[in-house]
Formats: sequence, structure tokens, C-alpha cells
Amino acid sequence: MASILREVTETILTLAKGFRVTFRNMLGKTVTENYPETPVTFQPRYRGIHVLQRDEQGLEKCVGCFLCAAACPANCIYIEAAENTDAARISAGERYAKVYNIDYSRCIFCGYCVEACPTDAITHGHGFELATYDINSLLYRKEQLLQPEPHKKPTNA
Repeated sequence: MASILREVTETILTLAKGFRVTFRNMLGKTVTENYPETPVTFQPRYRGIHVLQRDEQGLEKCVGCFLCAAACPANCIYIEAAENTDAARISAGERYAKVYNIDYSRCIFCGYCVEACPTDAITHGHGFELATYDINSLLYRKEQLLQPEPHKKPTNA
């Protein structure tokens, strides 16, 4: 009998705590964000649309190792690697990603690809506008994901 009374008391206390949180938020001031007019603020660890990074010389960091594609549980990353040549150097390594596609209709933004990358070539950005009526537009190619080249500073000689 004592265990039943203890259980009922714990249940009532738990419900009271839950209702207290609900009523505190329900009666508090609402927060409205005017999204199109004001910029969106993100938390530091927000996982948005991926960004392929470049190094200080403007070369791509991706060396086409396929570790991000192997780590992806949704199997949404497709890579084709090609060899670098001295005449046309794309990345600092021996290879580079000739094709790098991410299918955002399958991506779950888990971050495993970011953690698996040995060169920190892929990171999460702060892009969030993925809504579309055409599923084919959710396939992002390397050109869309790649960080723009840094502007070269003029040299005063």
C-alpha cells in the first residue's frame, strides 16, 4: 500500500513540474523573428548546408579519399576522384574530387562526413534554405558546395 501511495505522489509531483514549465512558457512573452527582414541568428554548432573548404593558396582541401562517403549512413555523398597534374593543380594532394555531389533529399545532417574528413575539407555551413518543389534541385554539385576562391591581394613590386 505504501508503494502505491509513493508512486501516486511521485506521479502528481512530476505532473506538477511539467505543468509549471508549460504554464510558465504559455504565459510568458512570445518571441517573434521577422525572418526575411532581419538576418537569422544561428547557434554556434548549427549544422547547415555543407561547404567544401579551400586552403590558404586557394586550392581545394578535398583529396578524394572517399572517407566522408563511407561514413555517411544515408549514402547521399557521391565522389569521383581524379589525379592532380603539375600543369593543373586542383588540390594539395595527389588526387582531388573531380565530382562531389550531395543529395540533400537523403541527407540527415548527422555530421559524420565532417568528422571523418582527415583534411577538414567538408564542414557544415549556415545555409538553411533548402525548400523546393523540384526534388532534382536538392542534388548539390561540387560547384555549389565549394567555398569561393579568396581574392588575391595585389602585390606592390
